[in-house]
Amino acid sequence: MIDESLIPDLKKENRPTPKDEMMTEFTKGDSWRVFRIMAEFIDTFETMAKYKDLVPIFGSARLKPDSPAYQDCVRLGELLADAGYGVLSGGGPGIMEAANKGAWQRKGVSVGLNIKLPMEQHENLYQTESLEFRYFFIRKVCFMKYSVAVVAYPGGFGTLDEISEALTLVQTNKVNRVPVVFVGKAFWSPLIDWFKNTLLEQGMISADDMDLFYLADNADEACEYIKAWHAKNGRESTVQDA
Repeated sequence: MIDESLIPDLKKENRPTPKDEMMTEFTKGDSWRVFRIMAEFIDTFETMAKYKDLVPIFGSARLKPDSPAYQDCVRLGELLADAGYGVLSGGGPGIMEAANKGAWQRKGVSVGLNIKLPMEQHENLYQTESLEFRYFFIRKVCFMKYSVAVVAYPGGFGTLDEISEALTLVQTNKVNRVPVVFVGKAFWSPLIDWFKNTLLEQGMISADDMDLFYLADNADEACEYIKAWHAKNGRESTVQDA
């Protein structure tokens, strides 16, 4: 028997569903939504196309400025800006704010891709360019389309989603190969061990897939790896010619 107490009662949560929110603007059905999707792609592509050498930095929105990960991410933003890279974040608080803040303090490019959410997300103040998205999938395209490296700090489901997609796109050659870096050995090591001892052991990934990413302990190591990778392979963005 299933323990019904383990099944959430969505009616009691009393919050609007994605469908409810969409229908307030798209009363004529899904076909009209396509035009908004097209418009969001066009607007964001036109803005993002002027930037080069962007490094998206993913991580938790919940980390506070006094946390070690936040402070280390500020340093990474500074180091990347000093090295001529632009910083690209989700535009919100936590690690996103830290990444933008570091680049901002060095007067570098600091782009934020903000998303409308019912919780957590509010725009941070350290952006030289700020875009707003309604759709996660368009935002995720913009993260990867203009990146020359990808970095993940400690985070939750959103961070896992973003870094997993980056690894999948690189693994399947849907984007050009770029350095992918996990920062924070204590946090990420259990996941990396699972990659090796479960996914690899059971044939879910190949041995070569373990070389698609690098595990760094801190900002200095992460930045040195990215610079060394590009010195050897060139700063080519993930975009492939159609």
